[in-house]
Amino acid sequence: MKKISICLILFWGVAQVSAQKDSIYIDAKLSPDKKNLEISQEIVYYNHSEKDLQTVKLLNWVSAYNRRGTSLVYRKLEDRNTDLHFAKGDQLGKLLELNVKNSENEVIPVNTLSDENLFIPLKNVLKPGESVTLQLQYRMQLPDKTFTGYGTSAQNTVLKYFFIVPDHFDPDNISKRNYHDIEEPVSFNTFWTINFDIPVNNFVEGNLPQVQMNSFKGYLDSDPEFLISPTGYPSIKTNVDGAETEIKFGYNLKPEEKQNLEFYLPLQLKFLKERIGILPKSIFISDKFRAKEDFFGNNDITFWKFRFQLFTNAEKTDLDYFGIIAKKILDENVIADKEKDHWFKNGLKSYLEIQYLKKFYADTKLLGTLPETRIFGIKPLKFFHASKVKLLDRYGLSYQYIMLQNLDQKIDEHFPVLSNFNDMAVSSFETGSLFNYSADKMGYDNFNDILKDYISQNTGKKINPENFLTSLSEKNKSTIYLSNFLKQKNRVDFKLKNIRKSNDSLEIKITKNTDISIPVKLETETKEGEKKAYWIDTEENERITNLSLPASDNIYKVTLNSGYTFPESNYRDNFLYAKGIFSNAKKIKLKLIKDIPNPEYNEIYITPRVRFNNTYDKFLLGVNLKNQSLFDQKFLYSVTPTYSTGTGKLTGSGAVSYSILPAESIIRSLTFGVSGSYFHYDYGLAYRKSSIASSINFRKNPRSTVSRSIGVSYNYFERDLSPKMIANNDYSKYNVWTVGYGYSDSQMIHEKSFSLSTQGMEDFNKITAEGFYRWEFAPKQKLSLRLFAGYFLRNNTRNNLFDYGISRVSNYSFSYNLLGESASSGLLSQQFILADGGFKSFLPGTVNQWITSANVDSSVWKIFHVYADAGVYKNKDLPAKFIWDTGVKVRIIPDFLEVYFPIQSSLGFEPSFKDYGKRIRYTLILNLGSIINAARRGWY
Repeated sequence: MKKISICLILFWGVAQVSAQKDSIYIDAKLSPDKKNLEISQEIVYYNHSEKDLQTVKLLNWVSAYNRRGTSLVYRKLEDRNTDLHFAKGDQLGKLLELNVKNSENEVIPVNTLSDENLFIPLKNVLKPGESVTLQLQYRMQLPDKTFTGYGTSAQNTVLKYFFIVPDHFDPDNISKRNYHDIEEPVSFNTFWTINFDIPVNNFVEGNLPQVQMNSFKGYLDSDPEFLISPTGYPSIKTNVDGAETEIKFGYNLKPEEKQNLEFYLPLQLKFLKERIGILPKSIFISDKFRAKEDFFGNNDITFWKFRFQLFTNAEKTDLDYFGIIAKKILDENVIADKEKDHWFKNGLKSYLEIQYLKKFYADTKLLGTLPETRIFGIKPLKFFHASKVKLLDRYGLSYQYIMLQNLDQKIDEHFPVLSNFNDMAVSSFETGSLFNYSADKMGYDNFNDILKDYISQNTGKKINPENFLTSLSEKNKSTIYLSNFLKQKNRVDFKLKNIRKSNDSLEIKITKNTDISIPVKLETETKEGEKKAYWIDTEENERITNLSLPASDNIYKVTLNSGYTFPESNYRDNFLYAKGIFSNAKKIKLKLIKDIPNPEYNEIYITPRVRFNNTYDKFLLGVNLKNQSLFDQKFLYSVTPTYSTGTGKLTGSGAVSYSILPAESIIRSLTFGVSGSYFHYDYGLAYRKSSIASSINFRKNPRSTVSRSIGVSYNYFERDLSPKMIANNDYSKYNVWTVGYGYSDSQMIHEKSFSLSTQGMEDFNKITAEGFYRWEFAPKQKLSLRLFAGYFLRNNTRNNLFDYGISRVSNYSFSYNLLGESASSGLLSQQFILADGGFKSFLPGTVNQWITSANVDSSVWKIFHVYADAGVYKNKDLPAKFIWDTGVKVRIIPDFLEVYFPIQSSLGFEPSFKDYGKRIRYTLILNLGSIINAARRGWY
């Protein structure tokens, strides 16, 4: 009887605890082929809201995989991934059957199985604090694991977000939630009991405590995650301060990796416990979680057959797993709405990383040991500032890079619309830098104590990060700015205005471009390298701060917020010298090749240039002087004097531009520029071009592939003329103005663009429209359509210089990258530029009144395409004429090097022509910017 009484007391205690939380009981059977999952489930759901509920909203997120057009498919396309879009029926995930009953065993009708949100009507109103029990029987087809990392494969099955569960973040059923594969929490503060029936010779592992073979039970403040595999995976047990923690891996570890982890994990866990106060008994790391949360930028660099190692294998393991472990602990112990409060846990992860790097990698360089690599006995990377940048600087530099393109987003931007790069640079790195900056100001122990208390007090509860910021400001008023700082794009700029010696002191003047009271860290340095740091509390509504320091300190240099510690909009005005010829100024440094900018100097990049212009200039030998580093700047200049070996004359070009980048506006950038160039366009004939231009790029969501712009330009040209051209009264001087609008959407599957422009001079005015559409109808198989229309509003020109081209373009504005400007025969003349009529066959003539054309191109097999062009044009005093051509295109390097073989056209069957070799066309686009833009799609 005594034993029975104890059991009853224990049972009653568990029941009392369980009564405060939702509970879910699941029996799940995986089919032998691992494609189908049969589930018997009981849900005890409490109304945690303050409203009466008449329905319970259940999340049926397996349906995100069931067809094209779901939010998940669209997000994958944004990330340049078409796998799910083109998936076959047996690769998709879907709910096949569903039966729902209430506690009275009455069947509850369900309208659809394909919706990600299921609204279950209740027989009686569910008041706040009351619970309802639902019985579910359902069967689902699991999706292929390649799409999100969750699902099934020949090797194993990973289950997460597949069980039907109540929506805790939106219990009042107002809006629908869709699965975006962003690892948002769904079921938290829930007691789970899950029993698996899996194929023989398989094992199951997960993040729930295992009570017996294939059975798991316990509380989770995160979502359940399980791995079913025919092979077992390793685990490592560690002991920190007498408490054991087991780290379980959902993948195999190499012997060296496991050995390194056995050394580093105890150190990492102890470090984390000292700062956040908690360590779980068990941590499960899936292959997907490892790939998402590992350390960005420590991988080896592979080039052709060469591999360059930045860090040792032990260092890579340490750096990778510290972030992985830190984020996993935060995810499983802090309940936050990722859509709105993603920055809190992301920022804490970066904060902890910064602390870890400060302790163990304070002097480690961003490029690791790569700068020590010798080539022909020298270390070429030592000439770059990038070789001196510290690993700790990665946080400030990443934010600086995206901010200077005006593509950064607010810290508290909703996560589904946050670009992949801003997920790292803003949500994680910028927030982590702000946390570290605040901790440095108030004292790291004070910050860590507040953090530990906050996590401890909110165990099992959904947090509001604003309360954490309030706790910081109550401890130290200098952090009060943080709350508003999260809600806007930051453009704070501290500036060292000047340093003035007065008697026995140095008077330092600091300005800021905001009325907000934000502390600033000032550092002084002597010529001997001795440094002192001072925290300065700036006043609210005061933009100027004066500071007096003893001149006896022998101060040589003064720095604000060194090491990118605070996310400023401009670090270039944070350095001044107190002595020497550069007193109150910045030193000038000449550099070779683009580099990460060193904000301490005014850098001028001097780059030798050797390029082949065309048959007229031959080789152009020169040097380019510019201030453009690897990071964008508002003010840019570039001057390139060259020597033309073909003419023996000096040629070259130069440009100056300035961009305005408003943080919050419909305009992303407003750029003004002037440029000039002098080259040759024919044998012994030069051209001079002067331009004034302005362009507006409109604001876009960084996740969006859409861009819009307006451009206005005025160009003045002077051309040397041959005797024949003079006799024909050709143009030696002319000016052309252009106004244009451009729209482009580079999304996967349906890529499209449109442009409309008008152009004119004293002798003509014309209007031009061009539309482009490319459809990927199968993996890497595309059909494209281009429509072109051009019309002269007025045309009193003396010749065909400004006419629309049919198969060739007239480069009167010298804006096309033609290898042979005036070539009419030979290989250079066969270059094809997709402009004007866009015909690939050499159809004779130009157009001086109007033209419309359509260019169609379609994949056939691998790199082989077929094309067809058709159009109608009309010249003055002549009837309209229909023209067409067809042929085969070979995409050697898609969009950069392509060759056209004409077959049939208005001229006839072209392969039968004797000069067929001369009719073959090619495109050659040598534009590094286009390559970079293509590579970064999906990031921002």
